[in-house]
Amino acid sequence: MDRPNIAVIGCGYWGKNVVRTFHKTGALRCVCDVRSQVLDTVREQYGVQTSSSIAEVLADPEVDGVAIAAPAVHHYQLVRQALEAGKHVLVEKPLALRLTEGRHLAEIADSRSRVLMVGHILQYHPAILKLKELISAGELGRIKYIYSSRLNLGKLRAEENILWSFAPHDISAVLYLLEEMPTRVSSLGGTYVDSRVADTTLSTCQFASGANVHIFVSWLHPFKEQKLTIVGGKKMAVFDDVEPERKLVLYSHRIDWVDRMPVAHREDGQLVPISKDEPLQRECEHFLECIRDIANHAQTLPAPCRYWRCWMPVNGHCAVGAVLSNSMALGLHIPHTPARSLTLGARSGATQKSGTSRTLWREQKSAHAAISGRTWSSLPGSKSETT
Repeated sequence: MDRPNIAVIGCGYWGKNVVRTFHKTGALRCVCDVRSQVLDTVREQYGVQTSSSIAEVLADPEVDGVAIAAPAVHHYQLVRQALEAGKHVLVEKPLALRLTEGRHLAEIADSRSRVLMVGHILQYHPAILKLKELISAGELGRIKYIYSSRLNLGKLRAEENILWSFAPHDISAVLYLLEEMPTRVSSLGGTYVDSRVADTTLSTCQFASGANVHIFVSWLHPFKEQKLTIVGGKKMAVFDDVEPERKLVLYSHRIDWVDRMPVAHREDGQLVPISKDEPLQRECEHFLECIRDIANHAQTLPAPCRYWRCWMPVNGHCAVGAVLSNSMALGLHIPHTPARSLTLGARSGATQKSGTSRTLWREQKSAHAAISGRTWSSLPGSKSETT
């Protein structure tokens, strides 16, 4: 297969970017949306087929894969229909809003040898890829602490809370950078606009390596902020995605002990050059590459899973996250690099407690292995484990 044909379902706030990007790759065949005005614009701008019928799109034998950019509440049904129609699927996060639904989708993808990929776009961001390189090379030293903030005024949602809407970006980036699962995750949320939907959450992750992570997300904030701060034993790093030029900066601050007292020494920040590649472009190209590998019988499926993405239960919904392929986990994102593991799904374990402060999710690595019941690749440099 030289070039897979892709249909995009949903051409709204984010979907229009997905449409633009797949058209740029030359893979866009069709766009599906319920709004006739949107479809008129798409035909005029891109000259591709359009449809208001999902069934019609999925029945098209020329469509190899679908990219779903619909509201999260519809993800399960849309992904299920696409997989059962034999299509490969790229779906925006989250994969689903319930644990049972996420497991079901993963099982369908495995049984039909289809790609099921969740759009964790930060894993394709040049700054995150550079941070991964620096951490792996020991440039920052042992990672001690990570703080992430994703704040803005809007876009408020009624079908999902701020944790589901914003935090998956930061959680996926943290797990990718640390290459380990947390031993404990807790989250405290506040409801101020709609009593049924959390507007702000502060989540804490603890890791066996000693690293601690705080993730603060809010859509009730006076200005936009998207910042990831990493404190290592040698250096500190700040990734500011709002900054137009100084997106990634290293600081060689140090702490000395003088007369049994810690004394901080500040150093000027060092700008780290990164590429201008568009993360969404890399993500879409990786999806196409995975489809090509399956079509060309480059490897057998189902492929081993690296680890789970873990969300938390909110409003009675169990958390679901995307299983990463080995290629994504190891940073092999460029189009000409063969993806070594293709099937992506979603699974996690969850526990909810009552009270003002709720422990939203706990899961040990062993529990993950017990639930998965399959072979998964361990961290680089160690032997693979079989559950």
